[in-house]
Amino acid sequence: MTHTQTDILVHAQSAEHEMDRRETVLRDIIHRAGALALSCYRSRKPGDFSLKGRQDFLTEADGLVEAHIRAELAMALPDDGLLGEETGGTVERSNLWVADPIDGTANFARGIDHFCVSMAFVRKGVMELGATFNPVTDELYLARRGHGATKNGRQLSIAATPDLAQATIELGWSPRIGNAAYMKTFAAILETGANIRRGASGALALAWVAEGRTDAYIEAHMNAWDCLAGLLMVHEAGGRIGLFPASHAAIAEGGPIIAAAPAIAEALSAAIAMPLAPSAP
Repeated sequence: MTHTQTDILVHAQSAEHEMDRRETVLRDIIHRAGALALSCYRSRKPGDFSLKGRQDFLTEADGLVEAHIRAELAMALPDDGLLGEETGGTVERSNLWVADPIDGTANFARGIDHFCVSMAFVRKGVMELGATFNPVTDELYLARRGHGATKNGRQLSIAATPDLAQATIELGWSPRIGNAAYMKTFAAILETGANIRRGASGALALAWVAEGRTDAYIEAHMNAWDCLAGLLMVHEAGGRIGLFPASHAAIAEGGPIIAAAPAIAEALSAAIAMPLAPSAP
């Protein structure tokens, strides 16, 4: 082995070791954040929430859980950046975490057991790690670039649904997109013969696509903290995803999201006019 080959091998091993550490940090933080969210959920009072905007729920737990995530990341990885839903941040650092302390806040606020903590690690615009944890059901979805996706340690695989007429698709809604555009997408999906559902947690919806519980997830605009972890899961489980994020800077803006089982992805993309990223060779 030449010196150059040795240097490349040492660098690769060092990078793998560094990612091992970040994965361990991610597992630890998201489990503790989930435990805090679950404690808040079980002690909440009916109606104890406010609205940030139209159908945009806010609970005290959102701030508490994000503060916990921010503090733990600062101790474990002080040179990394964090972009959070509640307290913001920038995407200036090339090593960047994005976090949603409680995705599915409307469900959380109304006592529906379908919400999660979601976190992803991105390096220079490339999704490296993602985790989504539903503390009520104790389901931890985890993905690592090049290593696949798992739920509680079990390898995930995308659904083998052969065509849209047999598919169940979740369609996310956001007040950032007009009702007319939403209904146009809704109608286009129905015209394909697919069934439509809505669970009100985009992060869990993407995890469910990776698991094969549903066949696709569509939303006209999602913020990075809602979707980056799930997009990596779908990709690592063998699915197709869209073009977001096109760059590291684009993470700050959010974008249109499509994630689908491979057999239906092209037809679905054409039906709703939302492009896919090229499939892996």
